[in-house]
Amino acid sequence: MSLLVARDIVAGYGAAEQILKKASIHVEAGEIVTIIGPNGAGKSTLLKVVAGLVPAREGSIQLGGEDVTRFGAVDRTRSGISFVPQERNVFGNLSIAENLEISAYRDSGDASRRIEELYERYPMLAGKRRDLARTLSGGQRQILAMAMGLMTAPKLLLLDEPTAGLSPRAADELFDAIVALNRGGLPILMVEQHAVEALAVSTRGYVLVSGKESAEGPGPQLAADPEIRRLFLGG
Repeated sequence: MSLLVARDIVAGYGAAEQILKKASIHVEAGEIVTIIGPNGAGKSTLLKVVAGLVPAREGSIQLGGEDVTRFGAVDRTRSGISFVPQERNVFGNLSIAENLEISAYRDSGDASRRIEELYERYPMLAGKRRDLARTLSGGQRQILAMAMGLMTAPKLLLLDEPTAGLSPRAADELFDAIVALNRGGLPILMVEQHAVEALAVSTRGYVLVSGKESAEGPGPQLAADPEIRRLFLGG
């Protein structure tokens, strides 16, 4: 049984706007799956539909065999989906510790233990726990945002362009952190602008074009495909 199955999703933001046009994806246990494609293809919209932030007008979403299509964002989180948005993903005027604490609404009684586990995983956060989140570098903020997503002990982590705006070195470090999470057993579905690097560390990838998947395959294989490189990866 697949962990996540999103089938024939139709969705958009306005009454007449249709961005996703029967898009279908799946994520298996233990996978990193990356969605690539041109601007406006609906990549981030698909993540938001999976997260429950944008309703599906048609189609279905199953998580671990449970139909969550009509669940809102809070119930999706309770079911095990955690979404880390591209922007405004930390509270700048709160400390690192406070950001983590307010992210534990699913199981607030266990928050202290989970925070300590995250400090052990990410020593940088532990060393700066009293610092305001707005004082962090871009890469550090993304680590904090991921840690906030982990506070709910998700079954599936959704990442929307996690390396956007980061330096090449910071992006490489973040990819390392993503791979380490996955090796620890957490499946990850992400949209990423650094497509070559993301596909290289992905189990599988999808190419989304005009609101529908146009190709699927092993991540490194997609990254090496000459036609995909020409169309979507800049050569």
